[in-house]
Amino acid sequence: MKAMVLKKCGPVSGNPLVLSDMPLPEPGSAQIRLKVNVCGVCRTDLHTVEGELAIPALPLVPGHQVVGIVDKKGAKVTRLKHGDRASMGWINGACGKCGFCLAERENLCPNARFTGLHAHGGYAEYALCDQDFAFALPPAFSDEHAAPLLCAGIIGYRALKLCEIKPGHTLGLFGFGASAHIALQIARYWKCRVFVFTRSAEHRAHALKLGAGWAGRAEDKPPALLEAGITFAPAGPLVKKALEHLKPGGTLAVNAITMSPIPSFDYSSIYMERTLRSVANYTRRDGEEFLALAAKVPVRTDVQVFGLSQANQALAALKESRTRGALVLKVA
Repeated sequence: MKAMVLKKCGPVSGNPLVLSDMPLPEPGSAQIRLKVNVCGVCRTDLHTVEGELAIPALPLVPGHQVVGIVDKKGAKVTRLKHGDRASMGWINGACGKCGFCLAERENLCPNARFTGLHAHGGYAEYALCDQDFAFALPPAFSDEHAAPLLCAGIIGYRALKLCEIKPGHTLGLFGFGASAHIALQIARYWKCRVFVFTRSAEHRAHALKLGAGWAGRAEDKPPALLEAGITFAPAGPLVKKALEHLKPGGTLAVNAITMSPIPSFDYSSIYMERTLRSVANYTRRDGEEFLALAAKVPVRTDVQVFGLSQANQALAALKESRTRGALVLKVA
């Protein structure tokens, strides 16, 4: 099969992903094999390719927002059948036995495996996933528009839950890429007032078009303080700025798998029962809840499509903020 393979980490400007031939993977007893149609491009892929995440082994195929058709399945697979449209996201599998897994918090499982990090991902013609971590997709979404739901959407939904936003409250989104443009639509469906903070004038215009009540830079003063906020950009200084816009009793969720150093800040920034918390991965329940909700809203994903061989260029566009909404690789 054809795949974009990472053999050595490096800046995306140096084209570290190489189009290569790889053996066709064979599913284990509880795994499905997807014939990949599309794969979303995520900032986590960028962190992986450029070596900002610890990679267990190389070579590696990135990509974890995968939509395709079940091409083959293991003997113990009961949830899906050959020919089904299915998808896979960041969590490729978990131990199922630890306290976190038994409490349906498999996002914190110490032995969790992640697609495109511990297991080859969707920048390839075929990919494997444990059946328990595969998702059926609402038929209303095309493959290209479904792909961003599988990480940007689900993890954004978890961030919305963890920031404890309530209907009618004011929410701040800091950074406005693939995840934030979906989270905004969910928050508006919940009748929240949404303020967006981003350096990009184009992204501010996009946010206003999607229903944001105000858009500016993180340094700007919004029309009101926030009951809740989410930071999406992996920039530590942004956390300090976001806390300045938070009401007493509010919660700021940091939605990033890696982060530049967070500057020290005065205790007054979190005094008055403000909460600062991280968002780590997602659970299967998050995925099931979010995909059902996305169809109900319905969420509209704005996508830019690249070919599989253009994966380096797509990651470069993401790094340089030359994007609007989400990026997707067309594989099949």
